[in-house]
Amino acid sequence: MIDLKDLRDNPNKYRDGQIAKNYDPTLVDRLLEYDESLRSAMHQREQLVAEKNKIGKEIGPLMGRMKKASDAEKAELESQVAALKQKSEQLKADEQQHIDTIAKLEPLRDALWLEVAQPPDPDVPRGQSADDNVEISRWNPDDFDTAKSFEDNRGFAPKSHIDLMTALGMVDFERGVKIAGSRSYILTGAGMQLHNAILRFAFDFMTMENGFTAASVPVLVRDSMMEGTGFFPHGKDQAYEIANPTGEGYNLYLTGTGEVGLMGLHADEIVDADKLPLCYTTVSTCFRREAGSAGKDTAGLYRIHQFDKVEQVVICKADEAESRAWHKKMIGFVESMLQKLGLPYRLLQCCTGDLGPKNADMIDLECWMPSREGYGETHSASRLYDYQTRRLNIRYKDPETKKNTIAHSLNNTVAASPRILIPIIEMYQNADGSITVPPALRPYMGNIEKIG
Repeated sequence: MIDLKDLRDNPNKYRDGQIAKNYDPTLVDRLLEYDESLRSAMHQREQLVAEKNKIGKEIGPLMGRMKKASDAEKAELESQVAALKQKSEQLKADEQQHIDTIAKLEPLRDALWLEVAQPPDPDVPRGQSADDNVEISRWNPDDFDTAKSFEDNRGFAPKSHIDLMTALGMVDFERGVKIAGSRSYILTGAGMQLHNAILRFAFDFMTMENGFTAASVPVLVRDSMMEGTGFFPHGKDQAYEIANPTGEGYNLYLTGTGEVGLMGLHADEIVDADKLPLCYTTVSTCFRREAGSAGKDTAGLYRIHQFDKVEQVVICKADEAESRAWHKKMIGFVESMLQKLGLPYRLLQCCTGDLGPKNADMIDLECWMPSREGYGETHSASRLYDYQTRRLNIRYKDPETKKNTIAHSLNNTVAASPRILIPIIEMYQNADGSITVPPALRPYMGNIEKIG
């Protein structure tokens, strides 16, 4: 959620932001119109309330005087009291009209407020879609050059993760589809072991090596948490809604990332400034409908409805320089982990048209996947400033100003499996169809060195 005061003061900033992100700029003008009408109605109501209160204070003394007044004076005082009461009743009727107007305008204003995107940072390149993203850098292990084909690097033609895993009994797509429909799978044997190994490795890496606080979070959450983290209203078509049997006035949804639960931990709280930054990591099952991707990556483990993910979230002070520093640091954690795994990868600067509504900036990390003959996205690192924290009302008391201040937040994937299994399996395949277990994962696989 954007700062409404800042929008009033700098409307062109938000109009330009809408255009840069391929959203309707007239939304800003409609929001301002509703906001102005709402504020006017609220102001007029406040004036009427003040006038009513003033009349109430005038009636009291008149009533007191009537007790000691002569008959002639009493009649005059009664007339004055009656006139004041009549005026008060009229003010009450006028106030009700404004109350009705406020009740009508406020939800309309708030709905538009939720729709306005966070403007991208000025240094984010302009672009229409992911096709306009800009490569920042790439990293290759010493024994592999992504400028050459896999066969030139390894001396044999690569197989896809589908063929490799099927032959080794690591996956069962047919039974997965039988149980849950399209884009479903069953990891079996060493496939499930490797899946757990990468999650445990990533989780331990963030908690034991980098000091993040481990937390379990619900994956079934209230709609207010999805809205608070910015996944609603944009992106609502990607979420699975669950009928709420309790009838408690809210809907429940399956989350598509542990970010939702981690950010919800401190919703409506004033956090101790001395405890910032708050650094959390979780491993959770995630669900995405993949709406709008019909016929796209339907085979294999790249685009699926259910997966498990280790996520990192940071809540820090409201300082742009600190947010930028944490963004770089969180990306560095993932780069270090991928290098430990020996996986070639590149960093992509997402353009304005690929940021989505929440992000001021986003960097994607893509791993080399031989079966795709190129890179495939495995991580996204987002810098959101106060967009989520304003919605969730996460604050801290600024030690200098002594005022409650909206915090900043960031998030980044640590490892999402089974997608991350694609580069692991395809990069570590051998000519005989076996798969070498990356040394970093062997402690989590009973120290076996090879599958198959």
